[in-house]
Amino acid sequence: MPVTPLVTTQWLRDNLERSDLVILDASFHLAATQRDPREEFRQVHIPGAQFFDIEYIADPTTDLPHMLPTDNDFIEKVSALGVGNDKTIVVYDACGIFSAPRAWWMLRIFGLENVHVLDGGLPKWQAEGHPVTDKITKPARGTLTGALDRSKVYDLDAVQEVVNGAPGLILDARGRGRFTAEDPEPREGMRSGHMPGAKSVPLCDLLIDGCYRPLDELKTIFTEAGVTPQTRAVCTCGSGVTAAGVALALTLTGHDDHAVYDGSWSEWGSRSDTPIATGAD
Repeated sequence: MPVTPLVTTQWLRDNLERSDLVILDASFHLAATQRDPREEFRQVHIPGAQFFDIEYIADPTTDLPHMLPTDNDFIEKVSALGVGNDKTIVVYDACGIFSAPRAWWMLRIFGLENVHVLDGGLPKWQAEGHPVTDKITKPARGTLTGALDRSKVYDLDAVQEVVNGAPGLILDARGRGRFTAEDPEPREGMRSGHMPGAKSVPLCDLLIDGCYRPLDELKTIFTEAGVTPQTRAVCTCGSGVTAAGVALALTLTGHDDHAVYDGSWSEWGSRSDTPIATGAD
């Protein structure tokens, strides 16, 4: 059984036939890429994988992108993928490490424990010559129970409290140019910049060739950003996807006191009543 949130491609290859294994393709792409992750899944995926659609497993009542669903909606949609509390779950995506941590985070905060991310994702899997297929299998519905751990999720009010001095350090996973406002936001009409007091920790800085950096390098990055053992880290990004990648990196280093701001910049940057800072942190 894996002892960390990450599994290697070799571990997955060696355990591909396990009866208790559920593999989830949680690929997601920004609109500007003009890529369709579900169609790509139909064409090529790891054998036995199911498609975890973060746009579908989401709250349909809000205009904000892929916000967390209700407990009942989560259980209904995720159990249909074969996910159960008795399963070993491995999540991957088509970019290496991009959106898979979002699915990992969702599964974890809804109560599942044995959840892992494939380090390097589909690109590393294919580069090493492991099997892929276009055959889609229908799983038996999983036996799933759970409820959202709200201590791991921050909303607008909670983040505003941190900006106003409440305990917490905001870690922003967006690219540094978006953080400083030198680069425009990809969503039209969105203000540029960052939440006052936030620190820039781009997800891409935590990775090498689509895999997480060694633990000592991750620890150095977080230490330089101001994370201490006593820090309550609040991870944010553009829409709550790459923020989960920072949360996973924190978990890898043994720092479990963290939450994700689900609305992220899609919410904060689209309002007129939230303060914004520009320039370096």
